[in-house]
Amino acid sequence: MTRDEAFTLLASALHETFGLERSRITLEAQLIADLDLDSIDAVDLAVRIQKLTGARIAPEVFKRVRTVGDVVDALVSLPRP
Repeated sequence: MTRDEAFTLLASALHETFGLERSRITLEAQLIADLDLDSIDAVDLAVRIQKLTGARIAPEVFKRVRTVGDVVDALVSLPRP
């Protein structure tokens, strides 16, 4: 998966799951400060990503993500099932 593909997938997931305006979803956007996501939302996002990709972001990796770009990087590095 390329970075562009990962960003598109993530932006769609954030929009569909949380109703976020696409204009707010940038690589630099902070998940908590800018997009108002909390820890429960992060779990929901991780589950949504797993359903969309068939791959799971490890919890220790997901705990370190702070921005949309961090999640994109994690998606790009996922092993494909």
